[in-house]
Amino acid sequence: MYKPFALKISPLQLLVSTHFFRFRYPSRPNLAYQSNLLPFSFRQFVSRSKFGGRVRCFSSFNSNMTITTLPSIKDGCLIVGDKVVLTAVPDNVVVSPVTHRAAFLGATASTSSSRHLFSVGILEHEFLCLYRFKMWWMIPRIGKSGSEVPVETQMLLLKVAEESALNDESSADQDTDRSYYILILPVLDGSFRATLQGTPQNELQLCAESGDVNVQTSKTLEAVFINSGDNPFELITNSMKVLEKVKGTFSCIDNKKIPSHLDLFGWCTWDAFYTDVNPQGIKEGLRSFSDGGISPKFLIIDDGWQETVNEYRKEGEPDIEWIQFATRLSDIKENKKFRGSGSDDSLQELVHSIKEQYGLKYVYVWHALAGYWGGVLPSSESMKKYNPKIEYPIQSPGNVSNLTDVVVDILEKYGLGVIDPEKIYEFYNDLHGYLASIGIDGVKVDVQNIMETLGTGHGGRVSITRQYQEALEQSVVRNFKETNLICCMSHNSDSIYSSKKSAVARVSEDFMPREPTFQTLHVASVAFNSLLLGEIVVPDWDMFHSKHETAEFHGAARALGGCAVYVSDKPGNHDFKILRKLVLPDGSVLRARHAGRPTRDCLFRDPVMDGKSVLKIWNLNKLTGIVGVFNCQGAGQWPLMKVAQNEDTPKSTNLTITGSVRPNDVEFLEDVAGENWDGDCAVYAFNSGSLSKLKRKEIVEVGLRTLECEIYTIAPIRVFGNDIHFAPIGLLDMYNSGGAIETLSHSVDLSQCTIKMRGRFCGRFGAYSSTKPSRCTVDLKEEEFTYESGSGLLRVKLEDGSISREIEFVY
Repeated sequence: MYKPFALKISPLQLLVSTHFFRFRYPSRPNLAYQSNLLPFSFRQFVSRSKFGGRVRCFSSFNSNMTITTLPSIKDGCLIVGDKVVLTAVPDNVVVSPVTHRAAFLGATASTSSSRHLFSVGILEHEFLCLYRFKMWWMIPRIGKSGSEVPVETQMLLLKVAEESALNDESSADQDTDRSYYILILPVLDGSFRATLQGTPQNELQLCAESGDVNVQTSKTLEAVFINSGDNPFELITNSMKVLEKVKGTFSCIDNKKIPSHLDLFGWCTWDAFYTDVNPQGIKEGLRSFSDGGISPKFLIIDDGWQETVNEYRKEGEPDIEWIQFATRLSDIKENKKFRGSGSDDSLQELVHSIKEQYGLKYVYVWHALAGYWGGVLPSSESMKKYNPKIEYPIQSPGNVSNLTDVVVDILEKYGLGVIDPEKIYEFYNDLHGYLASIGIDGVKVDVQNIMETLGTGHGGRVSITRQYQEALEQSVVRNFKETNLICCMSHNSDSIYSSKKSAVARVSEDFMPREPTFQTLHVASVAFNSLLLGEIVVPDWDMFHSKHETAEFHGAARALGGCAVYVSDKPGNHDFKILRKLVLPDGSVLRARHAGRPTRDCLFRDPVMDGKSVLKIWNLNKLTGIVGVFNCQGAGQWPLMKVAQNEDTPKSTNLTITGSVRPNDVEFLEDVAGENWDGDCAVYAFNSGSLSKLKRKEIVEVGLRTLECEIYTIAPIRVFGNDIHFAPIGLLDMYNSGGAIETLSHSVDLSQCTIKMRGRFCGRFGAYSSTKPSRCTVDLKEEEFTYESGSGLLRVKLEDGSISREIEFVY
């Protein structure tokens, strides 16, 4: 095992190291890989983690360590490191090196085809996968053999325990984890897109398809990326960075500009009005928020504002079921609801007035990637310039094997008005240019995966997806001057690995307020899907309702998801008690720094259906960590999953589950802990209000009923002058308490020590302190405080006023 320790390395040292550590590989003779492309060669020893600013170094005193662990095929086995990953590997499977630890896996065929299904070997390892259960969305699944790998798998993470740990149950914890992780990522290879699937014989199959019968090949050599390591989170991050450089078709989130709306509270009109949205309803909704003391700062005007036509609805005849999805866009301008009879009711005037009256900073509108659900209307005079024509979607066999969708069913029958890919930028530029001219700041673009069904005659699914995606991104940046774009229904790898500038995307199926069995699935899905999607976009965990039986559950999840916080409440139907735990008085939110993801000990457990496991989600703030514990058991089941008839599995729909939390649940906590940290933490439980002092491996237990949760702020304890042990917790009445703290410093003057914090502070501020301070000041004005000597909890009640404040404790 590599042991992390802190090391300060000068820029010159790094430059010299980068110069000497360069490699060339036989399969790519013209491509040199510098050390920043080698997460497990030179970066095996020096790596700057995206989760913190310090250089992370690895020392090993194991003389048996093998530096070169390149995946290879030997005696019919795929070997990664010294682990056998696949057996019975066919002769037509090939491995091409990428770095000292990573490689592409591919295969060759005797004939050319637009779709190949290759067996790559027998899989018999514990795994977590992300797969598309329907065309638009992914969900997770865990298993132990190839037969359990579902069709349309887009990420496969294997866990291979060291032999000494195979019978050691404690190895599930990070401190004793002797597991080795192998990432298998099906990606894009030229015009072909790859996925994985299993067979009843435990074979792992590679599916490579172009989506156009005229786009064929007899080989796909870079279809699957394989990498390995002992930290699953670093493994995924480093792998995506390598792919970003090697493929050149997408950008990781670190290299994208983040839209500003993410740090502000928002409201979406969808559940409030559905397609009946209108100016009066929007004003009524904003007024009701304002009356409660919390005003959204960004607004999404969802589906219902556009000028559309449905040619299949006949007056006096009942509607065909789901025929609304055959509706087509007839003009880029707004419909009559938003034109109104006077200027006060126009979309432009609406946007101007609500920004002025309610302090909105961003107003987005919705549209589909193809214009509308059914595309655009070819007979419309406004649309003819874009050369649209009716085309009929063709689904891949993989999609048909899983859950079908009513949208695609309708479009297969009635067709889609498809804009000529050569004209799609012109369409987006006209649409977005008009929207920008009337005060709109960005767009939410939906139904994106539909392009994968329209590859015939356009060079295949990858080609048409990329043309549309590039045109969309270029238009958004040109017209809105920022990457003010929310992607939606875009979980195919065609879109994922074509995302150059899009920085926000929905990461799960919709929040569905009227579906009680979907609530736990939603929270589990967003967390697991963020493992992959969080490397490319800021995950959008979707809106929720503040006044709903699951509001606390969803609100707490959004607080630690690193995502936007927005609701879709009907006017007057709000729970401001919930909202005040998420939103500061100025309309900003305490967004965590990264994508919220399951803790390491939850990665290979089913938090929805095994009847015993809680879901834990971790994240980091600037100075603290955060862990949310959610009981997702007993309230739903995964689609396409057979319910095991296990007598030991509880059948109750309201299960009480006990889980444990430890500081080590927060990965990379040392990166925000400061120098010379000894591992001690102050752990604050939001709901119970309890404060514990724990070492990294020590636990605190929590019992939760179905749809209950607890949030823990984990604050590394620092030691300052005069042996003062101190850890800022943050705002005690906010779910993500520690997100409020921006900086922490101290000074020592003779026998006096002053600890100073800056941040967004209002309400009750809390900290852990080993001793009682002599005084406290807020913006240089002395304030009263309370101190509990038993727990070390220090509290300050802050009066209303400025949000940006400085707090000092003097000892």
